[in-house]
Amino acid sequence: MGIISSILRLILGPLELLFDIVFSFMNRLTYNPGYSIIALSLAINFLVLPLYMRADAMQEEERQRTQKFSPFVTHIKKTFKGDERFMILQTYYRQNNYKPYYALKGSLSLLLEIPFFIAAYNFLSELQMLHGAPLGPIADLGKPDGLLHFAGHSINILPILMTLVNIVSGIIYTKGMPLKSKIQLYGMAMIFLVLLYSSPSGLVFYWLLNNLFSLIKNIFYKLRNPALVLCSICSSVGIYAFFWLMKNPPWLVRMRIFAYTASLLLASTLGVYLFFKKYPVSFKSKEATKDDRIIFIVCTILLSVITGLLIPSSIIDLSPAEFVNELDFYTPLRYVFNAFLLAAGTFLVWMNVFYYLTSPSGKRIFSICMLMYSAISLVDYMFFGKEYGNMSPMLQYDNYPYSSATKYLINASVLIALVLVLLFIRNKYPAVIRLISIAVCSAAVIISCMNIFDIQSYFNEIKKNSESFSQSQGYYFTLDKKGKNVVVIMLDKAVSDFFPYIVNEKPELQEQFAGFTYYPNTLSYGSCTVVGTPGLFGGYEYTPAESNKRAESVKQKQNEALCIMPDLFADNGYNVTVFDPPYAGFSDYSDLSIYSDHPSINAVLLKNKLAGSYQPEVYNQLLYRNLYVYSIFRTSPVFLHATVYNSGIYNHSTEKYSVQVIHNMFSASGGFDGCDRMFTGTYTVLQNMNNLTSITDNGDNNFFMMDNDTTHDVVMLQEPDYEPSNQINNRPYEEDIPVRYAADGSKMEFTTVNQFIHYQCYMAAMLKLGNWMDYLRENGVYDNTRIIIVSDHGRNLDYLGNLRINDTEDDENNINDIMRYKPTLLVKDFNSTELTVDDTFMTNADTPVLAFSGLIENPVNPFTGKKISSDTKNSDEHIIAMTPLFFVNKYRGDEEEYKEVTWLGLKGNNVNDTSAWRIIGDKLP
Repeated sequence: MGIISSILRLILGPLELLFDIVFSFMNRLTYNPGYSIIALSLAINFLVLPLYMRADAMQEEERQRTQKFSPFVTHIKKTFKGDERFMILQTYYRQNNYKPYYALKGSLSLLLEIPFFIAAYNFLSELQMLHGAPLGPIADLGKPDGLLHFAGHSINILPILMTLVNIVSGIIYTKGMPLKSKIQLYGMAMIFLVLLYSSPSGLVFYWLLNNLFSLIKNIFYKLRNPALVLCSICSSVGIYAFFWLMKNPPWLVRMRIFAYTASLLLASTLGVYLFFKKYPVSFKSKEATKDDRIIFIVCTILLSVITGLLIPSSIIDLSPAEFVNELDFYTPLRYVFNAFLLAAGTFLVWMNVFYYLTSPSGKRIFSICMLMYSAISLVDYMFFGKEYGNMSPMLQYDNYPYSSATKYLINASVLIALVLVLLFIRNKYPAVIRLISIAVCSAAVIISCMNIFDIQSYFNEIKKNSESFSQSQGYYFTLDKKGKNVVVIMLDKAVSDFFPYIVNEKPELQEQFAGFTYYPNTLSYGSCTVVGTPGLFGGYEYTPAESNKRAESVKQKQNEALCIMPDLFADNGYNVTVFDPPYAGFSDYSDLSIYSDHPSINAVLLKNKLAGSYQPEVYNQLLYRNLYVYSIFRTSPVFLHATVYNSGIYNHSTEKYSVQVIHNMFSASGGFDGCDRMFTGTYTVLQNMNNLTSITDNGDNNFFMMDNDTTHDVVMLQEPDYEPSNQINNRPYEEDIPVRYAADGSKMEFTTVNQFIHYQCYMAAMLKLGNWMDYLRENGVYDNTRIIIVSDHGRNLDYLGNLRINDTEDDENNINDIMRYKPTLLVKDFNSTELTVDDTFMTNADTPVLAFSGLIENPVNPFTGKKISSDTKNSDEHIIAMTPLFFVNKYRGDEEEYKEVTWLGLKGNNVNDTSAWRIIGDKLP
């Protein structure tokens, strides 16, 4: 980003974001873009009204001062020339405490209007939602209105009407002013007419409303008692709004939000009143003190750092690899930089503009408000909103960030107490507040710098690993028609229970997966990838409980597990290819050097290297914006979280990202997939499996192992083909099959979006793999290929299968949902021909034994010398690890044991027996 672009984003970015958020929020209430423009105009004008009123007052002061000086200044200019005139004028100005640049105050309203005009122009002229949207006689808000037709030509009425209103407003405003001021306003009206005449009618309509607002404001200036008139109008609007809320659904939701807000404001007002009554605070000073000015400056810096650096860098530092794309290879720090520009523009630029234009007596109050806001933001970020679960790189939580009424009250109580304590300290010990503010700001800067250093260091490692890819053997793996082929495909987070329903919904899958055995009674020993993959790839020695018995680091044991099958097959003469081994080197961006001892192993990082439908710039622009809005979400009071989060869209009004799942679980408009780099980067691998497969006829043996996240980075897909689309409407299809059925008659009915999209992506993965199975048959390598499709763990899906551990109702970390520990296991052996179901107890740690069976006699772990077998599966109780450690970048794996684990136990060999499960706790017995 260039210097000019950065400056424009610094100044205009916060304004455009404000337009975007307000419009989006209003559109969710009105469901009409035209009405939303009206609401946007009112909201913005009332928001900046104090700014313009103060600017007008300063302009009036400047005009009066200029009129006072004018006779003597005119006399000096007529009498003196050259340097003598300049020196006398300077002396005169200095004697009257006047500086020449004060003349700019006379143009303050114009200077303020320019950035707001540019921001409105940029936002509304590019708003796709306006295209085709009618409003009264206007057929399309995305085009010039063309309301009047004369002699075969269309004349745009809105720009002309806008200009007339502007002129009338100027006549009223400039009454009694010099001709120069009038010419300036009328000239601006004509300039706006020329600039906006051919603009979209939505933009012109917005500016017309602004001019109407300005006209009403100027009329109010001329009234004897404007406050009484204003109160009457506000009361009428309030009454109308109340009845509108009661009439229009979902009014209960709106009234609940209103009740929470009103309760908080009432409690805050009462608390502050009681505090002031006991500890009076003086606001008699006409000007802010030195401490007030310092506190204000420090608080604006602090808020800029927290929302623009600390929170964005902390999010990216959790998993930098997820914010790097090989198709658009740049450091993730660009996202932090853009977030910081928005934050700095909001607090360091525009808050200071407001502060500068505030009256001398108001600056002190402004400083106090900024102190309260920065303290509330810091406390909310540090102590609230941390329980919402795992979050995707698109900043969308797996579960909706819901908080109970109890948490609302706790949060409100804490914030009110915080405000009262700060007011007390500020009143008694103002220097303490100043020192605390500076200390907190310094700490936030230091932590942010540490995060930035970590991100860049990690990016350098990623870049180094990526450059080593050029030394690999290419984007393909080999299967031979005459030899033996073994394929192990890990589908991350693929839920086992979906399989019977997808093959019943899509009968062609039954034919494509003929020869496979489905094992529904399969257990994973870990709840997430970091504890689920070692056992899957390495066998029972690497399950979490067994792994913790060994002294080596977790990182070393992860690398060993990933190497066991490739090494043993390579040692036995197989051609070996590995795609995207998960957490190799215990890194998000897998380190392929773990296979350096076997140069014959073709190790490839393929994720995100196949472009598909992914558009890097669209994704980048969205993340530039949402990373900052996410910071606002985290620093907001709890009762505002749902409103700011807005189902993971963060109130983005552009139609491309407007997700309608709030009102319709089966419809969306581009928000889930078109910009979701993580899904597209893995889904395209399955799409291209045929192209990635090299078929030979040499009699060679081959082993292929890969990880794929299509079932992990879930999005909403278009049915019935279950493919990505920017325009999604699944309502017709879902009306035909509102409930999924398995062949045995059992049913699965989705009640949440989370359940629905996980099912969709599971179906999408299997459809693509089914197509690949057809390709293998067509090329004569299906029968002589053993294929194992397995997942590292399942997924908690709001008890979709009604499987809950009976020990406790405490489910803060989603421990109780047994579906989380049920991975997919599908096995096709050589020359198998029927799709069968086997209820034999299995675990995903059986994968190495299944892969070696009949091919490598008595396989031995090359790292420990122990025999690889499934004997451990016959133990009385199986120990499972539930861990919230999703980010290996922060959990380096240098420890000998898995940390922060909640251990669970399963007695017997029936995963679905809820009574056989128990929660052991954080210590193994």
